[in-house]
Amino acid sequence: MEEDGNLKLRTTGIISLNKNQGTKSGVPDLTGEVHQLPCCIKYDGPSDVSDYFKPKSTGLEVDGLAEQQAYFRGRKLHGVTIPIPPGYSGFVLGKKSLGKRKASDCNSNCWEPSAKFENITYWNHDTLPSQDDTFVRSLHWLSVAEALHKPVTIEDLGSTPIPKE
Repeated sequence: MEEDGNLKLRTTGIISLNKNQGTKSGVPDLTGEVHQLPCCIKYDGPSDVSDYFKPKSTGLEVDGLAEQQAYFRGRKLHGVTIPIPPGYSGFVLGKKSLGKRKASDCNSNCWEPSAKFENITYWNHDTLPSQDDTFVRSLHWLSVAEALHKPVTIEDLGSTPIPKE
């Protein structure tokens, strides 16, 4: 496919989830340890993050959530921890190990959970976190999508006022 002279590639992949993942015998729970930072880090490898990134509570509340403060590479960050919406789960995904199966059984886009989490701390570096932040607003879409796709019942139709012309 070509759009405005740029080639767009479509890829597909597989994410393997089962009900046992997230139990004691499943993947580790990283609740309270998942952070969304306002930057791009061009490094993919091990790092002693906990030695340098040490969030602390400020004692302030922002929109009913406890504000935290941390420094990353000398920049002051403000953050809050928000829960994953009810009915949803957070997972950290990693490439699926193929083991003895053939590579053709699963292309390079096979993923499996390597950890789970129930909340996420998101950070801003110029402003205090608020309900108007893009990250928080994106989670509101989940309830809107649910309402849009919910089947309409007879009771819903009966309680809807019909406008008179």
